[in-house]
Amino acid sequence: MTPLAATLRRLDRPPRTASLIVTVWGDAVVPRGGSLWLGTLQAILDPFGCREGQVRTAMSRLAEEGWLRRTRQGRLSFYRLGPRGEEGFAAAARRIYDPPRAGRPDWDGAFRLVLAEGPAPEGLVALAPGLLLGLEDAAASAPALLARPRHPGDAAAVAQRAWPVLPQVAAGYRRFHDAFAPLATAAVPPAEALPLRLLLVHEYRRVALRDPDLPAPMLPADWPRAGARAVAAALYRRLLAPSEAWLDAHGRAEAGALPPAVGLWSRLRDG
Repeated sequence: MTPLAATLRRLDRPPRTASLIVTVWGDAVVPRGGSLWLGTLQAILDPFGCREGQVRTAMSRLAEEGWLRRTRQGRLSFYRLGPRGEEGFAAAARRIYDPPRAGRPDWDGAFRLVLAEGPAPEGLVALAPGLLLGLEDAAASAPALLARPRHPGDAAAVAQRAWPVLPQVAAGYRRFHDAFAPLATAAVPPAEALPLRLLLVHEYRRVALRDPDLPAPMLPADWPRAGARAVAAALYRRLLAPSEAWLDAHGRAEAGALPPAVGLWSRLRDG
């Protein structure tokens, strides 16, 4: 069994075609100018078993929703990120590629209790109707109180109540670690370097974008993000050169061959 097939089996869940295409653009196409021929995309997705009809349907939907936009040269279709894709990629890239903030050392240890109605804006969560909770100062127009935990364990107890997604995020990090850690000693064929790199980013993204990135005092002692991040960073560095070599040889954009990548070698480091 190849490393890609073994990893997909450990994940026990094939990636959705449309979501994987977004990962392709964010990780492999944007650093090389942003344009990609549909034929190159199909070649990238072939190892995942994505059929041409599936890919074309996914591309049509992504274009309709603003994630991608299409241009044509004769009978050839090329795509770039659309307005929604550019906005979503910019917001997600920091969470995926930048080093974690090491337990939020900037947190002053106080919760912000904000009295406000309606949906919670970014950075705040609803603790009860009309009561929002945050870790940083909110808008001055909303009444707010500072609340400090009485005991060290109280911060974690509040986090479990306010961020009920934490158990799912922890399980996601452990699942990621268990799926990709075996690749540390596996011989990866050059043809599988790009698919494995994209699958790595895709699965890490699924967890990292759900992680509320809380300060260390609010997290369990065995919080698994560091282990998952270390696996992701080490494997990404290992796969980067052979995967970029494949794109050099086979990638095509509107202007011809894909331009050299910019900024990849500083991505997805663990510190």
